[in-house]
Amino acid sequence: MLHTRRCWTIDMELGERTRFFLRNMIRGLLWLGAIVVIFIIVKEYAPSVHYKQWLEPIYDRPLLMPTVFAISEVAFGIIPPEVFMIWATTMGGIATYVIYVVIFAGFSYLAGIIGYMIGNYLHHTVFYRYLRRRYMSKYVQYFHKYGSFLIIVASMTPLPFSAISMLVGSVKYPFDRFLFYALFRFVRFAAYSVIIYQANAI
Repeated sequence: MLHTRRCWTIDMELGERTRFFLRNMIRGLLWLGAIVVIFIIVKEYAPSVHYKQWLEPIYDRPLLMPTVFAISEVAFGIIPPEVFMIWATTMGGIATYVIYVVIFAGFSYLAGIIGYMIGNYLHHTVFYRYLRRRYMSKYVQYFHKYGSFLIIVASMTPLPFSAISMLVGSVKYPFDRFLFYALFRFVRFAAYSVIIYQANAI
């Protein structure tokens, strides 16, 4: 009887985690789909409105774009990574595109580490308490409910990866485990970059 109850509890937890992951993944795919559709429509039907104008004047400065992306990622993802991937499609062939995507993924992973460090070392400061109260209150509840799984979900969905990394660091979560689960960030960039590259080839 006790074994049956334990199995039922585990099944319930797995079901909740799956629904949580799928809900956020669907949100991410819908957002990606909207960006791709707009990208294709502008490219096909409004060629005079070139998508480089979206981030003028920094769009024509290849060395500046990764810096802007890194700042955006640290600042809780102000600009969606997909916008930078679209920019990368204009910079040359597939090899150049892959290089930029790897750079962006690396910077995003590093932004998560920076967030972790901020939470780990500055969790007692007024600055962190303000960020937690203003931007992270609901993610605190998620972390209590889902634990390590939240890192994976944040790595692969639109949940703010840097903010959740900061939260994880503030509770002294093991750094090596955080680094491992955060590697799913590269999976997201790889999958999204393929979709965007294919959309650009249409």
